[in-house]
Amino acid sequence: MFTKLTEEDFYILREPLKSGRQSPGSLGGILFLGCFLQFLMYYLIYYIAAESTVYPGVEKIQTIHLWVTVILTAFSAIFSISTVYKKFEKTQYLLSIIVSQNLFGIYLYLGALFLIGEAGNVTEGFLINFTTITLGTAVALFLAVFARFYFLLKKRKYREGSTKAERREKFETTSYIPIAIIASTGLVLIVNSLMKNDVLGGSNESVIFTILPLLIFFTMIFILPEQLVILYCKFRFKSFNFNLNGRLYSIDNTKHNTSRK
Repeated sequence: MFTKLTEEDFYILREPLKSGRQSPGSLGGILFLGCFLQFLMYYLIYYIAAESTVYPGVEKIQTIHLWVTVILTAFSAIFSISTVYKKFEKTQYLLSIIVSQNLFGIYLYLGALFLIGEAGNVTEGFLINFTTITLGTAVALFLAVFARFYFLLKKRKYREGSTKAERREKFETTSYIPIAIIASTGLVLIVNSLMKNDVLGGSNESVIFTILPLLIFFTMIFILPEQLVILYCKFRFKSFNFNLNGRLYSIDNTKHNTSRK
């Protein structure tokens, strides 16, 4: 899909790397912190949010998620070590995507579902339908954002100095319209479903602990395409990787659009 695009077409995506926000050292620190946060989230979600939920199959979900958390925590600890992530930078970046999506996407999403399942008038049938609606919205949002991303790349909107900042900003604002329609439609269906079944109960606490985690979950879905495209660039282009001294390779020093091993 991206094979016809050149290295310069992805130039703007190097900014998080150039700034150091997504350098191997920064990701190593985040992964180290994630070792503790993942088990904290596991405790909060499965021993507090799911304490009296009627969500179907919660025990099986808990068992699977425990093993996933243990494995991710072990790898997070390993890839927070400088001697490891300097040699396996691409793998570290892939791991950081999975860990971030697990922490702020999957955990919060499940927490919201489990809390909804604690409402006295909620049935398993409603929870299954609600899960279908939210996951369907997430898939549609991901596809829309990914398609927009590809469209912008094809239009050379991520090249350095390809257009004036004002024109790019105007173009990108317009391109968000289909995404906004999908997101707002999904949100209306979600809120309408919750209100019809009197899940929110009219309290601010109910709104905060059900709607807010879902919004964060959708935000994580929104940023996932960019994370995946940067990961693709790390495998394809040397300029999206760092040398052993922690400096980002220059595009000028990259030959034949190949990545270093």
